[in-house]
Amino acid sequence: MEDTFKILVNGEFEYELKTEDLEALDMVPTGKDGYHILKENKPYHITILDADFNAKTYSVKVNSEVYEVRIEDDLDLMIDQMGFALSSSKDVGMIEAPMPGLILDINVRIGQAVNEDDPLLILEAMKMENVITSPRDGIIKTVSVKKGEAVDKKDVLIEFE
Repeated sequence: MEDTFKILVNGEFEYELKTEDLEALDMVPTGKDGYHILKENKPYHITILDADFNAKTYSVKVNSEVYEVRIEDDLDLMIDQMGFALSSSKDVGMIEAPMPGLILDINVRIGQAVNEDDPLLILEAMKMENVITSPRDGIIKTVSVKKGEAVDKKDVLIEFE
């Protein structure tokens, strides 16, 4: 299976590369964090200035220009497609259904204080029980679903104050 990578440069330019695209590069290491790339007979001198492997973000100097780069792999892309978020969830105001399913149980009520990672409800989807947990500390403002109710992807389930 071929891997796909989504590359976001300076937060505004997006590229999609496949493993075969990367393997086809005429690239030679020039040091610990440096590379020389030849693309369409044009040379590029690349230096990785800073790397955060956990966040998959890099500061890269190409010739004399510096770019901020974020790389997403197949797993990141699949998580996005399923509607789950890996980014900071501390300012989340509502919980949406990550996929279509059936509400099996609701563990909270309006006005209840919850802590991050507390179970809010159970959503049955694809014959699996998925416990939806709180992304942050907060107070439940609304519960928009009932036990036994079918929901679609992106339906609002719970809102926080």
